Amino acid sequence: MTEVRYDWTQEEISKIYHSPLLDLIFRAATIHRENKDYAEVQISSLISIKTGGCPEDCAYCPQAARYNTGVDVHAIMPKEEVIAVAQKAKNGGASRLCMGAAWREVRDNRDFDKVIDMVKAVNAMDMEVCCTLGMLTESQAQRLADAGLYAYNHNLDTSEDDYKRIITTRTYDDRLQTLDHVRKAKISVCSGGIIGLGETAQDRISMLKTLSNMPKHPESVPINALVPVQGTPLANQPRVSVWDMVRMIATTRIIMPKTVVRLSAGRTEMSTVEQAMCFMAGANSIFAGEKLLTTPNPSFDEDMAMFQLLGLTPRKAFKNGRPNVSKEIKEMSINEVI
Repeated sequence: MTEVRYDWTQEEISKIYHSPLLDLIFRAATIHRENKDYAEVQISSLISIKTGGCPEDCAYCPQAARYNTGVDVHAIMPKEEVIAVAQKAKNGGASRLCMGAAWREVRDNRDFDKVIDMVKAVNAMDMEVCCTLGMLTESQAQRLADAGLYAYNHNLDTSEDDYKRIITTRTYDDRLQTLDHVRKAKISVCSGGIIGLGETAQDRISMLKTLSNMPKHPESVPINALVPVQGTPLANQPRVSVWDMVRMIATTRIIMPKTVVRLSAGRTEMSTVEQAMCFMAGANSIFAGEKLLTTPNPSFDEDMAMFQLLGLTPRKAFKNGRPNVSKEIKEMSINEVI
């Protein structure tokens, strides 16, 4: 079995990333197949529970209040609507629901109380629950953990050196601190990045170095291709090559062999053949459903047809065990939390 390392150097990762493409894919595929469940792919569904009006200036994001992107601002969704969306996603094959809110950081108010209730409700449906809500304090992370949150997503986006070109309203250290709070609360960490922002290959490699040198690798690493949106500063960025996606996925698989690698935003632009190359290179998770927050995404039916063609099987929820939640929450039924 491949050794899990936490001391990768920039030079080592660069050598892997720049190796001949077929050699890179073969090496990643070999490592991926050391896991007996290599053909198992987790299906997650991502919904926006609070849309638009975000005070951040992330250069890629259509939900930033300062950009005119045509995204309407919506208050936080009612819990009943979230449960209905979760049930539809579960019926479509999803084992995880990720709830995103366009906030800079979580505030201890009624909206956060509503999120806690949503986490409990979806958890009672036997689905893994993930949230992406911006920055968290230690106490907020613990409160989410106590409600049964399975994972927290907080992407690094790019390298530390490139970060200020993309975002100025929070620092790289702010992101890392939130990930530390998530880890302390024993919530699984979901953190990756976006390629196609105008970054260099070395920026991509540096981001992977940061993730792979954490004391514990993130349980999942999303690799997103930028979906340019009119009205954002990156609206005219050329779409990233599928081969760049394959290189990122394969490199991630090699240096973090136990991590779930998520083929995330940008799949609508990929053919089934191109997605197959990503799975071969080590991707073992996708987001399914018609939208990723505010951008288009393939439908459940399209993905199920692709799974059947490629011989992939959906991963079941809680394969690695349930979160350490209170007995009261464990015994809740969906009727008790509605």
